[in-house]
Amino acid sequence: MQTITCSGAHLYPLDVINEFKVRPGFFLQNGAIAIPGGVSFTVYSRRATSCELVLFKRGEKEPYAVIPIPEGYRIGFVYSIIVFELDIGEFEYAYRLDGPYDPKKGLLFDQTKLLLDPYAKAVTGQSVWGKRNDYENGYRARVVSNDFDWGNDKQPEIPLEELVIYEMHVRGFTIDPSSGVERKGSFAGIVEKIQYLKKLGINAVELMPIFEFDETKNAREYKGKQLLDYWGYNPVSFFAPNTSYSGYEEYNREGLSLKNMIKTLNENGIEVILDVVFNHTAEGNENGPYISFKGFDNNIYYLMTPEGYYYNFSGCGNTLNCNHPMVQNLIMDCLRYWVTEYRVDGFRFDLASILGRNEDGAPMHQPPLLQALAMDPILGKVKLIAEAWDAGGLYQVGSFPAYKRWSEWNGKYRDDMRRFLKGDAGMIQAAANRITGSRDLYDPEFRGTGASVNFMDCHDGFTLWDLYSYNEKHNEANGWNNSDGENNNNSWNCGVEGKTTNKNVIRLRKKMIKNAMTVLMMSRGIPMFLAGDEFGNTQFGNNNAYCQDNEISWLDWNLLKENDDLFQFCRYMIQLRKKHPVIYKQGKQAKCKLPDTSIHGKKAWYLDTSYESRSLGVLYAGRTKDNEEDDFVYLFVNAHWERMKIEIPKIPRTHIWRMKVNTDYGESCYHLNMPVVSNHMIVEGRSCIVLVGEKLKS
Repeated sequence: MQTITCSGAHLYPLDVINEFKVRPGFFLQNGAIAIPGGVSFTVYSRRATSCELVLFKRGEKEPYAVIPIPEGYRIGFVYSIIVFELDIGEFEYAYRLDGPYDPKKGLLFDQTKLLLDPYAKAVTGQSVWGKRNDYENGYRARVVSNDFDWGNDKQPEIPLEELVIYEMHVRGFTIDPSSGVERKGSFAGIVEKIQYLKKLGINAVELMPIFEFDETKNAREYKGKQLLDYWGYNPVSFFAPNTSYSGYEEYNREGLSLKNMIKTLNENGIEVILDVVFNHTAEGNENGPYISFKGFDNNIYYLMTPEGYYYNFSGCGNTLNCNHPMVQNLIMDCLRYWVTEYRVDGFRFDLASILGRNEDGAPMHQPPLLQALAMDPILGKVKLIAEAWDAGGLYQVGSFPAYKRWSEWNGKYRDDMRRFLKGDAGMIQAAANRITGSRDLYDPEFRGTGASVNFMDCHDGFTLWDLYSYNEKHNEANGWNNSDGENNNNSWNCGVEGKTTNKNVIRLRKKMIKNAMTVLMMSRGIPMFLAGDEFGNTQFGNNNAYCQDNEISWLDWNLLKENDDLFQFCRYMIQLRKKHPVIYKQGKQAKCKLPDTSIHGKKAWYLDTSYESRSLGVLYAGRTKDNEEDDFVYLFVNAHWERMKIEIPKIPRTHIWRMKVNTDYGESCYHLNMPVVSNHMIVEGRSCIVLVGEKLKS
């Protein structure tokens, strides 16, 4: 036994294992933590009988050291060891665990398998996009130095109801040459587009998965094109950012590019929301690889059938056992890490209903994980957004366990508004509910006005342009004979399937897009749209582009110039929404005593809810503060293909209605300031108008 002096004060006894000086580590700090003179490695496993730390020189295939962790370095189920005289820039590490092997009981310990640290902060071999990890015997981790200087920066903390969310894929946003950025397809590329985002007016970006994933997993070639796991919904490591998105070499200061992006976005008033996947992992089912959890505690981390098979509520082969205390602890630690080390502003949880399932797969009444996330002090101000369904048929839109903290992707908004706007019959009451905040789903007294995330489209499905260009999906490029993807899209091609030079069809498509954007920005709740919607980006009818790392999924920035009228309109509608808080939140009652929200039809104060009715109006009225003047905003949607004469609800004589938007006016449909001098007006077919009540000059 030797000794070592730390901080020049205390002597600690040391052991020597395979010529490495070691001592018990920090049992309460999971993962690999760099300390002066060494590294503390801590992992846990309930059923393992032994644990080895395996060290590699950078990029080498064979280990240069194997360090068995002594039984005396184990407390409970936690192994922890400090290895001294390690340079974190020179090595990579993994683990090997031994224990019982009984697949029928879900026990899969195998001492020959290299296992990635579940708390790994960086994963090796993933830094070049599309290059397969050549480590045949498993993944490895790196020790990182989290020394980024955040200064005294304060996060924006934008109120929920004030958000305008812009969903994007980090690579697809700027990888196309038309983006014009230097660091294409990276976090740095997003920084180069910040002025564009500010000009557009959004104040939150929702990034599709940035946890480390292997895009080459299940890679294949189809008709001369390589198909990859482009979206990234198969996480390899929950704590590590995808190194291929960094845009720079960051060997042991992992996340520097990402942190710089978040810091710069925040400084410009834009929050960062991460799309996180805690419902499954890349390990797949019985035929999938060992990466990490299978070798640490397979039957704890995953939901298992009594026969030892994997429940598949995710549709991806396995399902995380989220409400087991050990798994719950991992997820909580992970999110706290992203908030404290990366200053993330919020999370959108993929297939979040899985987070509320019990060990037998049954939905829980009060899921401990969801409650813990809602009540956690570190997470106290971040946004929590649920995709409130899963692939096992559990659909909880409007009933997700919210604890007054959770918002939800409102799938009913998407489905109902798509049907209404394309002219389906029988949708009038549903449309009225969705536009006014889905109060039939979310009690505003209990859930507030930020419960519903309203969207017409997202990464999964048609883009907004394709929604009005295709009647059917066209996923042939995916190689599954067009059998994949959603069949029920509630889309309409405006008379021609796909690309056309017909000017009347193109005009109608743009009009329908402007209708959708008008209604989205005039709806109570949080609006979200997909990057590129604002300038007519297309996926050529592919509504499941998960594997398309090419022009199908990449944003074509040439369309920004071609469809500048769409961009300017979208920008204007965001500005209009921000200018009139009565649209997105309930304030003080108007002095004239008009209700906060009222529904109208062709006749003011009367909504025709008959089956063939296809038009409605929504009037918002109120004040933000006691001493402010009344504010009035009126939306009228004529989803019918025929024009109609409507009665406009009256406002006090001290005010006059002015028409700000009429989507029938083509490229000149916004920035209007036309006084409405009559109580009646004509609204053309498939058109929206927006009126604003302005006070008359005395």
